[in-house]
Amino acid sequence: MKTKIIYMFLSVLFVSTVVCGKSEQNSSKADLKSDKGRYSYAIGYNVGSGMARDHLELDMDSFIAAIEDALNGVDSKLSQEETQTVMQNLMTSLQKKRSDLAAENVKKGKEFLSKNKGKEGVVTTSSGLQYKIISKGDSEIKPKSNDTVKVHYTGKFIDGKEFDSSHKRKEPAQFRVDQVIPGWTEGLQLMTVGSKYEFFIPSDLGYGPNGNQAIPGNSVLVFEVELLEIVK
Repeated sequence: MKTKIIYMFLSVLFVSTVVCGKSEQNSSKADLKSDKGRYSYAIGYNVGSGMARDHLELDMDSFIAAIEDALNGVDSKLSQEETQTVMQNLMTSLQKKRSDLAAENVKKGKEFLSKNKGKEGVVTTSSGLQYKIISKGDSEIKPKSNDTVKVHYTGKFIDGKEFDSSHKRKEPAQFRVDQVIPGWTEGLQLMTVGSKYEFFIPSDLGYGPNGNQAIPGNSVLVFEVELLEIVK
């Protein structure tokens, strides 16, 4: 627990430096050569991404002042009770934003899937998974649920915004077919080695109403997947 608290503090401190100095400093000045510079950038980017995802707005003057007080050993200008209250209010507000977005995603997802199923080449399975064959491989071998596969993929939201890509990491992903989201488990077993499919995954076959850190609740997801190999 103590390690997590320290890590969170360092993360917030670094974000304040990057965000608050935006008008005076350019991101191109980031030190990406030294270990210190690289882990500092990584921490800052991860935390900044989380703040952007939650649309968290900060009063930057207050933010900087609080960090300076903490670093200089000055007592907080808010009592412990006041701090708990404002943080509880913030969490309530963020939770409402997430809930509102999840509810909006239900409507948008249904509309997207309804239109998409009528497009040329799109097949809808009994579970609601939609897929389209982009290209077929030479093999006739399909993976089973307990097989380990190696794939390249790109994941996007229905608005086209990319949220994950093995191509950008320049390394294929490897995992057991039955240890991923249900839409992937079902879709992969339809594919032959060497083929490339596009999956349109309803939220109940994806990350559901709660989503995860990168994916809002009730999101319909679009994946372009190439099955490279079945790893025995």
